[in-house]
Amino acid sequence: MAFYSIGDVAERCGINPVTLRAWQRRYGLLKPQRTEGGHRQFDDEDVQRIEEIKRWINSGVPVGKVKALLEGQTVNLNDGWFKLQEELIGILRHVRPAKLRTKIATMGRENPVDALIDHVIVPVRQKLSLDQTTARAMSSLLDGALIDYVAFCLAAGRKKAGKDALILGWGVEDRTRIWLEGWRLSQQGWRIDVLSEPLETLQPELFPGQTLFVWSGRALTRRQQEMMSHWQEQGFSIHLHASL
Repeated sequence: MAFYSIGDVAERCGINPVTLRAWQRRYGLLKPQRTEGGHRQFDDEDVQRIEEIKRWINSGVPVGKVKALLEGQTVNLNDGWFKLQEELIGILRHVRPAKLRTKIATMGRENPVDALIDHVIVPVRQKLSLDQTTARAMSSLLDGALIDYVAFCLAAGRKKAGKDALILGWGVEDRTRIWLEGWRLSQQGWRIDVLSEPLETLQPELFPGQTLFVWSGRALTRRQQEMMSHWQEQGFSIHLHASL
C-alpha cells in the first residue's frame, strides 16, 4: 500500500496542509496514520475521502456539516455558512480588529478558498453594501483585514514552486475583490502579484513577458472581447479570470 506525506497529499488534492490539519483536529474528518516520528501518512482511501470532502464543500456545504453527510445523516446545509456570516458581522459591529483578523485567519485555514469567498466573504460584503451609515465603516474595516490576510497568503505562496502571474482589475471599482480573486488563483498553482489599482484602459505592453489575469466582475463588452482577442493574437499571455 502506498503512503503519502501531508505535503504530497496537499499538492495532489490542491488543499493547503494547514486546512488538512484543521479538518482532522477540529472536525474529525480525517484519520491519517502516523510514522514512528509522528508524521502523518495518508493512503489512497484518505485521498479519496479528501476529494469527497472537497466536492461537498465546493457544492456549498459548510465544512462543519460534512462529517454528518459522510455518515449518511440529514443536515441543514445552509445554516453553517449563515452562522459564519453572522459571526463575522458580529465582530465588525463591536469593532474588534484583532478578533476580526483572528477570525479571518481561522476561516482561511479551515475552508477551501473558493467556498470561503463565495459563501461567506462575498455575501457579507454585499450585506454591508446595502447600509450606507455604520455599515460603511464596518465594510472598510473588513476590507482592510481581508487585504492584509490575503497579502500574507500570497507572499507565502510566492515562496513555493509555481508559475508567476499578475492579476489586475479592468473597469471595476472594487479593489478588495481583486485581491480576493488573486487569492483564488493562488490556489491553482499561480504565484500571484496584485495590481491593486483598477485600470480603465488596459495596456498589456506595459507588462512584457508576464502572464496577466484580468478580472472585470462582469461579462466583457463586445469591444473588450475584441481587444482581448487582439492582444492574444499579438502574443500577450493575457487571460480573462471569471468567477461567481
